[in-house]
Amino acid sequence: MKQVRIALIMMLFTCTVTLQAQQSKEEEAIKKNIIQLFDGMRKSDSTLVRGAFNQGAILQTIAKTKEGNSIVKSSNLNLFIASIAKPHPEIYDERITFTKILVDANLASVWTDYKFYIGDRFSHCGVNSFQLVKTTENGWKIVYLIDTRRKENCN
Repeated sequence: MKQVRIALIMMLFTCTVTLQAQQSKEEEAIKKNIIQLFDGMRKSDSTLVRGAFNQGAILQTIAKTKEGNSIVKSSNLNLFIASIAKPHPEIYDERITFTKILVDANLASVWTDYKFYIGDRFSHCGVNSFQLVKTTENGWKIVYLIDTRRKENCN
Protein backbone atom coordinates (compact mmCIF):
# COMPACT_ATOMS: atom_id res chain seq x y z
CA MET A 1 0.00 0.00 0.00
CA LYS A 2 2.84 2.36 0.83
CA GLN A 3 4.40 1.71 -2.58
CA VAL A 4 1.13 2.51 -4.33
CA ARG A 5 0.89 5.80 -2.46
CA ILE A 6 4.47 6.70 -3.40
CA ALA A 7 3.79 5.79 -7.05
CA LEU A 8 0.67 8.01 -7.08
CA ILE A 9 2.58 10.91 -5.55
CA MET A 10 5.34 10.52 -8.14
CA MET A 11 2.78 10.45 -10.97
CA LEU A 12 1.11 13.62 -9.66
CA PHE A 13 4.49 15.33 -9.34
CA THR A 14 5.45 14.34 -12.90
CA CYS A 15 2.11 15.58 -14.28
CA THR A 16 2.46 18.88 -12.43
CA VAL A 17 5.99 19.46 -13.74
CA THR A 18 4.89 18.59 -17.29
CA LEU A 19 1.92 20.98 -17.12
CA GLN A 20 4.10 23.78 -15.74
CA ALA A 21 6.64 23.26 -18.54
CA GLN A 22 3.86 23.39 -21.14
CA GLN A 23 2.41 26.55 -19.54
CA SER A 24 5.85 28.16 -19.54
CA LYS A 25 6.33 27.27 -23.23
CA GLU A 26 2.98 28.87 -24.11
CA GLU A 27 3.78 32.00 -22.07
CA GLU A 28 7.09 32.40 -23.90
CA ALA A 29 5.33 32.11 -27.28
CA ILE A 30 2.78 34.70 -26.18
CA LYS A 31 5.52 37.08 -25.00
CA LYS A 32 7.39 36.59 -28.27
CA ASN A 33 4.33 37.71 -30.23
CA ILE A 34 3.84 40.85 -28.13
CA ILE A 35 7.55 41.69 -28.24
CA GLN A 36 7.36 41.35 -32.05
CA LEU A 37 4.71 44.10 -32.08
CA PHE A 38 6.91 46.54 -30.16
CA ASP A 39 10.09 45.59 -32.06
CA GLY A 40 8.14 46.33 -35.25
CA MET A 41 7.11 49.73 -33.88
CA ARG A 42 10.72 50.60 -32.98
CA LYS A 43 11.90 49.53 -36.45
CA SER A 44 8.94 51.10 -38.32
CA ASP A 45 8.44 47.63 -39.80
CA SER A 46 4.80 47.21 -40.80
CA THR A 47 5.33 43.52 -41.63
CA LEU A 48 6.45 42.75 -38.07
CA VAL A 49 3.59 44.76 -36.60
CA ARG A 50 0.94 43.19 -38.86
CA GLY A 51 2.31 39.72 -38.10
CA ALA A 52 1.55 40.14 -34.39
CA PHE A 53 -2.18 40.63 -35.04
CA ASN A 54 -5.00 38.36 -36.08
CA GLN A 55 -6.98 39.58 -39.07
CA GLY A 56 -9.78 41.88 -37.88
CA ALA A 57 -8.14 42.64 -34.53
CA ILE A 58 -9.72 45.40 -32.45
CA LEU A 59 -7.65 48.29 -31.05
CA GLN A 60 -9.03 50.62 -28.40
CA THR A 61 -7.77 53.16 -25.90
CA ILE A 62 -9.37 54.70 -22.86
CA ALA A 63 -9.09 58.48 -23.12
CA LYS A 64 -10.37 61.54 -21.29
CA THR A 65 -12.55 64.26 -22.75
CA LYS A 66 -11.80 67.92 -22.07
CA GLU A 67 -14.40 67.69 -19.33
CA GLY A 68 -12.50 64.83 -17.70
CA ASN A 69 -14.91 62.04 -18.61
CA SER A 70 -13.56 58.65 -19.67
CA ILE A 71 -14.35 57.49 -23.19
CA VAL A 72 -13.29 54.51 -25.28
CA LYS A 73 -11.77 55.33 -28.67
CA SER A 74 -11.39 52.69 -31.39
CA SER A 75 -8.59 52.63 -33.94
CA ASN A 76 -8.45 50.94 -37.32
CA LEU A 77 -5.73 48.28 -37.40
CA ASN A 78 -4.70 49.10 -40.98
CA LEU A 79 -4.41 52.83 -40.20
CA PHE A 80 -2.35 52.03 -37.09
CA ILE A 81 0.03 49.88 -39.13
CA ALA A 82 0.27 52.55 -41.84
CA SER A 83 1.17 55.18 -39.20
CA ILE A 84 3.97 52.95 -37.92
CA ALA A 85 5.31 52.43 -41.46
CA LYS A 86 5.16 56.12 -42.33
CA PRO A 87 8.63 57.70 -42.11
CA HIS A 88 9.17 59.57 -38.86
CA PRO A 89 12.44 61.01 -37.59
CA GLU A 90 12.27 59.50 -34.11
CA ILE A 91 11.80 55.95 -32.87
CA TYR A 92 8.45 54.96 -31.34
CA ASP A 93 9.67 53.09 -28.28
CA GLU A 94 7.08 51.43 -26.06
CA ARG A 95 8.82 49.81 -23.10
CA ILE A 96 6.72 47.12 -21.50
CA THR A 97 6.78 44.99 -18.38
CA PHE A 98 4.83 41.73 -18.40
CA THR A 99 2.70 41.90 -15.28
CA LYS A 100 0.24 39.03 -15.71
CA ILE A 101 -0.31 36.26 -18.25
CA LEU A 102 -3.34 33.99 -18.04
CA VAL A 103 -3.79 31.06 -20.43
CA ASP A 104 -6.67 28.66 -20.93
CA ALA A 105 -6.34 26.36 -23.93
CA ASN A 106 -6.19 28.67 -26.99
CA LEU A 107 -7.06 31.92 -25.19
CA ALA A 108 -4.60 34.19 -23.41
CA SER A 109 -5.01 37.43 -21.50
CA VAL A 110 -1.90 39.56 -20.95
CA TRP A 111 -1.48 42.68 -18.82
CA THR A 112 1.59 44.88 -19.38
CA ASP A 113 2.61 48.15 -17.80
CA TYR A 114 4.30 50.45 -20.30
CA LYS A 115 6.12 53.72 -20.84
CA PHE A 116 6.06 55.25 -24.31
CA TYR A 117 8.93 57.33 -25.69
CA ILE A 118 9.29 59.23 -28.92
CA GLY A 119 13.01 59.05 -29.42
CA ASP A 120 14.47 59.82 -25.99
CA ARG A 121 11.49 61.98 -24.94
CA PHE A 122 8.92 60.48 -22.56
CA SER A 123 5.40 60.77 -24.00
CA HIS A 124 3.04 58.81 -21.72
CA CYS A 125 2.52 55.63 -19.75
CA GLY A 126 -0.27 53.24 -18.89
CA VAL A 127 -1.35 49.65 -19.12
CA ASN A 128 -1.98 47.40 -22.14
CA SER A 129 -4.54 44.62 -21.94
CA PHE A 130 -4.11 42.04 -24.71
CA GLN A 131 -6.39 39.18 -25.68
CA LEU A 132 -4.71 36.59 -27.87
CA VAL A 133 -5.88 33.42 -29.58
CA LYS A 134 -3.83 30.48 -30.71
CA THR A 135 -4.66 28.90 -34.04
CA THR A 136 -3.06 25.82 -35.49
CA GLU A 137 -1.79 27.60 -38.58
CA ASN A 138 -0.71 30.95 -37.09
CA GLY A 139 0.19 30.38 -33.44
CA TRP A 140 -0.60 33.15 -30.93
CA LYS A 141 -2.06 36.36 -32.40
CA ILE A 142 -3.51 39.50 -30.83
CA VAL A 143 -7.27 39.80 -31.39
CA TYR A 144 -7.94 42.65 -28.98
CA LEU A 145 -5.82 45.39 -27.46
CA ILE A 146 -7.03 48.14 -25.15
CA ASP A 147 -4.82 50.55 -23.23
CA THR A 148 -4.86 53.39 -20.76
CA ARG A 149 -2.79 56.54 -21.22
CA ARG A 150 -1.54 59.09 -18.75
CA LYS A 151 1.43 61.40 -18.21
CA GLU A 152 1.53 61.18 -14.41
CA ASN A 153 1.92 58.42 -11.83
CA CYS A 154 4.26 56.45 -14.04
CA ASN A 155 6.38 54.16 -11.91
